[in-house]
Amino acid sequence: MKSTVPDQRPNILYIMSDDHAAHAIGAYGSRINQTPQLDRIAQEGMRFDHCFCTNSICTPSRATILTGLYSHENGVLTLADHLDHHVLTFPQLLRAAGYQTAIVGKWHLGHGRRWDPAGFDYWSVLPDQGEYFDPPMYEMGHRRVFPGYATDIITDLSLDWLRRRDPERPFFLMCHHKAPHRPWLPDAKHAQLYEDVDLPLPPTFDDDYATRPAAEAAHMRIARDLNAEDLKRPMPAGLTPAGQTEWKYQRYIKDYLRCVASIDDNVGRLLDYLDAEGLSENTMVVYTSDQGFFLGDHGWYDKRFMYEQSLKMPLLVRYPREVAPGSHCSAMALNVDFAPTFLDLAGVGIPETFQGTSLRPLLGGSTPPDWQKTMYYRYWMHLDEPHHVWAHYGVRSERHKLIYYYGEALGAAGAHDRPTPKTWELFDLQEDPYELHNRYDDPAYQTVVAELKAELQRLQERLHDIPVE
Repeated sequence: MKSTVPDQRPNILYIMSDDHAAHAIGAYGSRINQTPQLDRIAQEGMRFDHCFCTNSICTPSRATILTGLYSHENGVLTLADHLDHHVLTFPQLLRAAGYQTAIVGKWHLGHGRRWDPAGFDYWSVLPDQGEYFDPPMYEMGHRRVFPGYATDIITDLSLDWLRRRDPERPFFLMCHHKAPHRPWLPDAKHAQLYEDVDLPLPPTFDDDYATRPAAEAAHMRIARDLNAEDLKRPMPAGLTPAGQTEWKYQRYIKDYLRCVASIDDNVGRLLDYLDAEGLSENTMVVYTSDQGFFLGDHGWYDKRFMYEQSLKMPLLVRYPREVAPGSHCSAMALNVDFAPTFLDLAGVGIPETFQGTSLRPLLGGSTPPDWQKTMYYRYWMHLDEPHHVWAHYGVRSERHKLIYYYGEALGAAGAHDRPTPKTWELFDLQEDPYELHNRYDDPAYQTVVAELKAELQRLQERLHDIPVE
């Protein structure tokens, strides 16, 4: 007999954008834009200041979020890999426990019977990266074209599903935006935003990559590597070389922020719906991105590196029942921790195979004494096209970061089997927050190097990853 008492377990609304850097959000002190609706989540909930991804690229990060496993354990190392639906994901567990589940928007983990989203009652997802305008989407396996702008459409479909849900059962909804991914195409509403403003350059815009050969070799420079599709209009004549670079930056960053503005508006629509339906008190709202992004930092666009702007994910959480409004958390959180967190909040057992830890104590304002103070990172897609980033792994502590560019493909899909020089980098994030000065060979830091190498080995052993000689 069906219970007449509504299920009081929390609803979960998980909103994720693609390539949205934390330093392009007002709540994180952005110098270049305002995001009032995202800030609303922070003001009414918690801002995580040290949330990091374990592999800064779209497909692997999404797989880690779903599976609670690092890339080497879930089998999704690079953009060329797919997530097999036989791999256990937390939405499958939520659904089995009685949650209504849906995903709308970017999936990016493969299509076809073996790779379609598993564990969802409803799904409507973009093929591969998807289109900004009039996007085709696969809705429960059937291809449909939706007229309009992707960010609006993804929100529309999310709201439609929320209106059709069973109000007596809790829901889990993943609303995954394509924006602000390259090539940064804004909608008409925001097309002229910032048109008459010169946005400030980041402090590291003129980085010369001294003592960092892997950084120098990368092909993601605003000055050199943006193409005509990115810039969208001819460059004015008569500019100096420095003027040309700054013009490209202004073109890039304004379109990027215009895409963010549309996300912000649409997040507001979802929050307004929850308020109007009386759902806000019992709904956990999460806003994040699959990784960070370089917004002219180090003269770059894109991600992939273990440097802070790429490594750091925004994470804003509102859940009035457990999260104090206007709070912030400085403890280290990882994308591998998301899956156990959602299961914990839903009262569902966390599989022993999951490698992350529930963030629930942090949400309640308490940091356990044994909480993680270091994190492990690995980027597998060696010399990927067109960015040419060298494969690397590393460890970040609260103050320092050690990176090893081992520079081999090791058979990873989409990686290129051409070795690059093996090189190390060490940064003191307290003395050098912009990561400009490689201290690996500095005699004053040799004790730190030894300690971090030992910690790197410990993490690899604990996580069952294999080091490279």
